[in-house]
Amino acid sequence: MTIILLVRHGQTEWNRVERFRGRVDLELNSNGLRQAEKTAIRIRNHWKPAAVFASPLLRAMQTARAIAAQTDLAVQPVAELIDIHYGAWQGLTPEETRLRWPSELETWYRQPQDAVIPDGETLIEVQRRAMNAVALAVKAYPTETIVMVSHTVVNRLILLGCLGVGIEHFWQIQQEPCAVNVIEAKGREFSLVSVNDTCHLEE
Repeated sequence: MTIILLVRHGQTEWNRVERFRGRVDLELNSNGLRQAEKTAIRIRNHWKPAAVFASPLLRAMQTARAIAAQTDLAVQPVAELIDIHYGAWQGLTPEETRLRWPSELETWYRQPQDAVIPDGETLIEVQRRAMNAVALAVKAYPTETIVMVSHTVVNRLILLGCLGVGIEHFWQIQQEPCAVNVIEAKGREFSLVSVNDTCHLEE
């Protein structure tokens, strides 16, 4: 059995003030750096990871490097874990997006499985590549613990994929900055042990 510690990256300024982040290469803010360090200590104290994988974007890599430093590992960037491509929405707030694409944004929030972002990715496209990354990691580490650091959109889609639940339930899963999700995997069979755990961030 593989234990997957699926982690969302720490806070950035575009998490604090909501914008469509996507492929914009943002760094963690000071709070995000503290969150990453606390997450690293939590993982060091409770598990013995054999590998740390991450989205190649800076915010995920910074979070993963904090974890890797506590566990004497190197971070392995994985392109398939990169955030969704928000296309024309990238860098905009939801309010700014609604002024230009009101019907598309309404679909995004109400029927995410049908959402088409101008010049961007669909959620099913993101889920397919992300689940492929999970399958390859489980195959490489069939009896060990691994860490995968990614983004809220990617993590939600991985969790839905592990459960075999449709993308229409996308908004029913929460992913806070530096949340840890614990997944047990036997080949392509998955069990969720915990979701969106942020107890390590509490004072």
